[in-house]
Amino acid sequence: MSDVLVTENIQGVSMNRLIQEHDVEFDAYLWQNIDLLKQKIQNTKALIVRNQTKVDRELIDAAPELKIIARAGAGLDNVDTEYAHEKGIVVCFTPDANSLSVAELTIGLMLALMRKIPEARQDTLTGGWNRLKFTGTELYGKSFGLIGLGRIGSLTATRAKAFGMNILAADPFLKADAPQLKKLNATLLSLDDLLAESDVVSCHSPLTPDTRKMLTYQHFRKMKPDAFFINTSRGEVVDERGLTQALLEHKLAGAALDVRETEPPKQSPLNQMENVILTPHIAAFTVEAQDRVVDSVCEDVRLVLSGKKAINVFEP
Repeated sequence: MSDVLVTENIQGVSMNRLIQEHDVEFDAYLWQNIDLLKQKIQNTKALIVRNQTKVDRELIDAAPELKIIARAGAGLDNVDTEYAHEKGIVVCFTPDANSLSVAELTIGLMLALMRKIPEARQDTLTGGWNRLKFTGTELYGKSFGLIGLGRIGSLTATRAKAFGMNILAADPFLKADAPQLKKLNATLLSLDDLLAESDVVSCHSPLTPDTRKMLTYQHFRKMKPDAFFINTSRGEVVDERGLTQALLEHKLAGAALDVRETEPPKQSPLNQMENVILTPHIAAFTVEAQDRVVDSVCEDVRLVLSGKKAINVFEP
C-alpha cells in the first residue's frame, strides 16, 4: 500500500515532485469506487482529495495509519472534520488559493447574463444577426447583492465596484460596523431585503447544516422579475426545483450556476432555458489557482510525513 493516496484528478509540478519523493498512488477516478478505496487506504498515511471523495467516518475508520487529509480546495463539506480531529488526523485545505479565480468567474457570469452573451453567440453561429434581440443591461448603477461576504465575496464585491455597482450584503457573521463593509461602502441587509433590492444576487455561502437548501422557491419569488441569480459556492445551498419553478414563472430574469445539487447533475429543465448559464464547477479551475492549490496540499503532506506541522490546518 502507498504512503500517499490521491483519489481525484490533482496534477501539477508539486504533485510530480511529491511522487518522486514518496510512495504515491494516483487514481483520478478512485473516488467512484468506495470498496476499492477502502482497500487501498488501509495503510495510507496521507489522503489527497478534491470535493468528490466522501471522507466520512467509515472511510476514516478504514485507514488506521492516516495522519493527514489534504483537501485541494476551500470547502470541507465532503470531509468529516470533527471525526478526523477526534482520531488525531490533521485536516488541511486551501481556503485562499482559489478565491481570486472564483471571484473572477462570478463577474464573468454576471456579464454573460446581463449582456446575453451565450444566447447572442449561439444565434450568430446559426446565421442570425439579431442585434435588438440581445439588448442587454449595464452593470453601472445596479445593486449587487452578495450572500456571504467572506474572502471570495469580498473579492467579488471589489471587482463589482469597479463597474460602479452598489454593494449589498447578507451575512449572519457580520456586524454593521465590520471593516469589510466600510471598505466596500456596502450595506448590510437581511437575506429577504437583499433579495428584494438586488439587481444581481450572487451566493458565496459555505455548505453547512444551516445553509443546506437555504434558498428556496419562496426566496427566489422575492427577487425582482428583471434580476439575476448566480451561484459559484455550493450547489446544495440552493433548492434547484424551487429555482427552476421561479425561472419558469418569470420571478427572476435568469441564472448562472457553476455548482449543482448533484454533481454531475441529472437532466433538468434548466438545461433547456436560454436565460440560464450552466458550467461544470470550474470556478477554481484556472492555471494559476490550481498551481496554488496543488502547491499548498503537497507541501502540507510533505511536512506532516516528515514529522513537521502543516501550514493550512483546519481547526473544527
